[in-house]
Amino acid sequence: MRNKQGKRNTPIATLIKNYINKKSGKVSESREEIKWRFNALDWKDQKKILTAFLDSCASDREWAYGKLLDYWDESFLPKVKELWETNHEYKCSWSVIRFFPLDYITDHIDEFTDERDYYFICLRLAQDDSYAIDRAKLSKVDYLAVLYHSNRSITGEDALKTLFGVVRDCCQKDACLMRLERLGRGKYPSVITPANFREVNLAFYYVVQLQQYEAAVMFRDWNERVEEEIYHSPEFDAIDRNSCYSEYDYDSCRSEVAKLYAFKMLDDKYKLPTDPTFEEMRETYEKGLEWSRKSREQSDEALMASVSEFLNSISDDEGPLPF
Repeated sequence: MRNKQGKRNTPIATLIKNYINKKSGKVSESREEIKWRFNALDWKDQKKILTAFLDSCASDREWAYGKLLDYWDESFLPKVKELWETNHEYKCSWSVIRFFPLDYITDHIDEFTDERDYYFICLRLAQDDSYAIDRAKLSKVDYLAVLYHSNRSITGEDALKTLFGVVRDCCQKDACLMRLERLGRGKYPSVITPANFREVNLAFYYVVQLQQYEAAVMFRDWNERVEEEIYHSPEFDAIDRNSCYSEYDYDSCRSEVAKLYAFKMLDDKYKLPTDPTFEEMRETYEKGLEWSRKSREQSDEALMASVSEFLNSISDDEGPLPF
C-alpha cells in the first residue's frame, strides 16, 4: 500500500498573490510555478500574470515580452508603451513592432536600432504599396523576403544580382560560421556547393517564390558548373575524410573549397573592387591548411607526451593501471 501523498497544487490565485507580495518569502517559488503552469491556465489568469510580470524586474519583464507575442491583447498597449519609452528593452520592441499602430512605428522608427528591427518593421509598412523600402537597411536575403511577403515584384536582373550578391558575401565568411542545408543532393553527393549554404538556399527560394524562374534556372546551371569545378579540383581531391576530427571538421573543409571555387566562377560584375583575387583566396586557403596541419601535429605530440609522462610516473610496484 502506498502511504505517500502526492503534492497538491497551490491555487493559481495564491501563487499570483505570493508573487506580487515581495515580502511573502515565496516570490521565487511562485514565479517558477507560475511559469510552469502558464500555458494551461485560463486567459483571465494569464492576463493577470502578464500584467504582474510587466510590473516586475527586468528578467521577469523579459519573460513576459516573449509571451506577449502569442498572448497579445490591446489592454497591454499602454503598459508596454510606457516600458518601451522608459527602458527601450530589446524584447519589448518585438511587441511594439508587431502590434502597435503603424503611425506610432513610423514616428519612432529611429528608436528601433537592432540590426533586424527594420526587417520586421518593413514587413508591416511594406504592405502599403506607396511605402519606399530602404534597401540599405536590409540584408540581401531579408530584402527578397520583404518583397515576397508584401506581394511586391522584382526584375530578373535584380533577382540575379541579389542572389549572386549573397553568394559573394558567403565566399568572404569563415566556413566555420556557415550553416549548411540539403547536402548530398547534387551530381556528386560528397561535394558541397554554394546552393548548400543556408543563406544562398534561402535567397534562391525567394527568387523562385517571386516567380523569377529564368533567374532561378540560370543560378542552378551556374551552381552545377561550380560543382564540376569543385569535384575535379586538387583541393577537393586532397580532402581526407578519415583525417578529419569530426563531421563538422569535414563539412568545414568542403565548405572552404566550395567558397574558393564559387568565387572563381562568380562573374566580376557581382564582385567588389576590394575583394581578393582567386589566387589570393587560394593562397589564404593553403595557409589555413598548413596552419591546421601544424596545429594537429602539435596537439598529437602534446597528447603523446602527456600519456608518456603519465605512464612513466607509475612504478611497477604500484599495482595495475587505473583503467
